[in-house]
Amino acid sequence: MTAPIQFPGEARSNTVRAQIAQSEPQALRTFTPSQVVFAKSSGIFHYTPEGRQLYDFTSGVLVSNLGHNPRRWMQRFAKYLGWTPELLFGAPEASADVYGDAVTMTAYNGITEVEAQAVSRLLQTLNATPLGKRLDTIIWAASGSEGVHKAIYTSLARDKSRDMVLATRYGFHGKKGWANAVTGSEKDPERDPRVKFISFPMEEINDHSLNFDQISLEKYEQELAALWGEYGKRLNCLITEPYIGGGGSYHPPAKYHQMLQKFCREHDILFLFDEVQANFGRTGKVFAFEAYGVEPDMVILGKGLGNGVPVAAVACNSQIAGHMKYGEASDTWSANPISSAAVLSTLDEFDAQNLMPHVAELTPLFFQGLDRLKETGLVAKVRGEGLVFGIEAAPFGALAANEVAAKIVEACYLGADGVGIHLLGALAGKVLRVSPPLTIKTEQVQTSLDLMYQLLSKLADRLKG
Repeated sequence: MTAPIQFPGEARSNTVRAQIAQSEPQALRTFTPSQVVFAKSSGIFHYTPEGRQLYDFTSGVLVSNLGHNPRRWMQRFAKYLGWTPELLFGAPEASADVYGDAVTMTAYNGITEVEAQAVSRLLQTLNATPLGKRLDTIIWAASGSEGVHKAIYTSLARDKSRDMVLATRYGFHGKKGWANAVTGSEKDPERDPRVKFISFPMEEINDHSLNFDQISLEKYEQELAALWGEYGKRLNCLITEPYIGGGGSYHPPAKYHQMLQKFCREHDILFLFDEVQANFGRTGKVFAFEAYGVEPDMVILGKGLGNGVPVAAVACNSQIAGHMKYGEASDTWSANPISSAAVLSTLDEFDAQNLMPHVAELTPLFFQGLDRLKETGLVAKVRGEGLVFGIEAAPFGALAANEVAAKIVEACYLGADGVGIHLLGALAGKVLRVSPPLTIKTEQVQTSLDLMYQLLSKLADRLKG
C-alpha cells in the first residue's frame, strides 16, 4: 500500500485518498502533489468534498474545453440519445422488467443514425477549411492513444514494404501499441526498431518572448535528408504533435511543421498530425492544423472532441483507409452511440458559440499574467499559444526546479480563503500546464491569475524563510 497524501482540515477528502491508496495501484495515476478529490464541478470550477472552490487550470487534461457540465451541451447530448426526463428522472421504478425506449448504448457491428450524423458533421467541420479537404473518412476510437495506434496501423497497411515510422522526439502520443512506440525518445526502454526519432525545436523556443522567425531549420532539414538517405522507401509515415505537450509545452513556429509536410510530400510519406490535446480551439483555431497552416494526410482527434465523454477519431482519406480489411480497425467501443452523441453536442456548441475570437482576446491576458509570475523567482520560462501554456519552474534556494514545481502545485491547491487553483503534476519534471476551459470569462482570467501571483509570492517568502 502506498501512503496516501493527506492535508489538514480535509477529513472527507483524506478518507477517499486513503481508500484509493488501499485498493488501487499508484501506477493508475500520474503523480500530482495535491491528489485532489472532486465532489462536483461546474463551468471553470471544481469543488472539493469540504466545499473549497478550485479554478480548473487543466480542463481535465485539455478535455472540458466547453467547461464542466454545460447545461445546453448536456441537454443536446441527452436528446441525441433519446434520454427523456421521464426515462431518467421519472417516478422510481420498482420492477427490473421495465425498460426505456431510447437509442442503444452499444452498437458493436451495427450502425446507428447518431453515428452516421456524427461522421457527417465531423467531416463537414473538417472540410470547412481548405486544409481539411483531403479528409473524407473517419476511423473512430475510444481514446487518443488508441486513435494514434489505429492511424499508424492504417498507414502501414498502405504498403507492407514500408515498415518504418518517423516521430518527433519527446512527444507524447499514448501508452498503447504504436502510440507508446512513438512516444518519448530512442533512449527509452523497449524501443521498437522500426521507429526513428527526429528533433523538435525546443531550446530555440523555450520562452514565448523569443523571436521564432529567426529560427533556422537547416539542421532539421539535414536530419530528415540523412534519414531518407539511410532508410529510403522503408519510411512509411511521420507523426508529430502540433506542440510538444507532455515533453514540456514547446510551441514551434509554423514553418517547422510546414517543413515536415514538404519532406513528406516529396517522398510519399504520410504526414500524421496528432492533435488529440490540441484540437477544438486549444491553439486558437478549431483544429491545430489550421493554426500551423498544414494539410495532414491524417489528423488524430480526441479529448475536447467529446468534452468529457471518451471518444477519439482519425480523419484521413478513403484511399488510405481502403487498404484495411474487415475488422482491422474495429473494437468494442469505437463509434458507440454515447460517444457519437457527445461529438454532435460538441460540434453544435462550437457552431453556436464562436469561441475563437474569445480565445484570441484571452491569450495576451494569460501571457501577461503568467509572465508576472517570474517576479516571484519561482518561474523561469513561459510558453504557449491559444489557451494552453506551460510555466517552467526555476530552481529556488536549495530546491531544484522539479521540487519547486511540486511546491507550486500544492500551494495553488491549498489556495487562500477557501479558493484555490487546480494544476496537474509537472510535465518533464518542472513544467506546469495552464489550460482552463475556453469558456473562462475575462474577469475570471484576471482574478485567477492575481490569485496565482499572490499564492506564489507567499510561497516564495516561505521558502526564503
